[in-house]
Amino acid sequence: MKVYFAADHAGFSLKNELVNFVRGELSYDVEDCGASEMLVSDDYPPIIARAAKAVQEDISRNIWSRAIVIGGSGTGEAIVANRFEGVRAALYYGGNEKILTLSREHNDANVLSLGARFLSIAEAKSAVRVWLAAQFTGDERHVRRIAQIDMPAQKDS
Repeated sequence: MKVYFAADHAGFSLKNELVNFVRGELSYDVEDCGASEMLVSDDYPPIIARAAKAVQEDISRNIWSRAIVIGGSGTGEAIVANRFEGVRAALYYGGNEKILTLSREHNDANVLSLGARFLSIAEAKSAVRVWLAAQFTGDERHVRRIAQIDMPAQKDS
């Protein structure tokens, strides 16, 4: 499985740590979608969009991949990723790691958004390990709900 990474300036150093961790210790195929240098003036939407689009394109080719996107809080990064059809981003900035497992088991989240300002390197590594190891259950109720999430928005009449 390929894991895409993307981060803005606030998540830049954590991204680099996690790329090495996921590629080295966890032995996943990794692609770094940027940022490629630390620029305080960077804008996160186009950087995060590269990773989300890569996951979306893999979905269209029936290739299983995931992405980890990182920003100061992770909120904006999750919002950007969730704009792409078929992409389901879960946000984590610390606390009970069970939410990471549930995001995979129940929601089949294929993007994890991390809040770098709220996680130590050790906490982020643990979160990534847990999230990448978790699997979607495939239970009918979860499949049904994901299909509802993926439906186009309905406008009120």
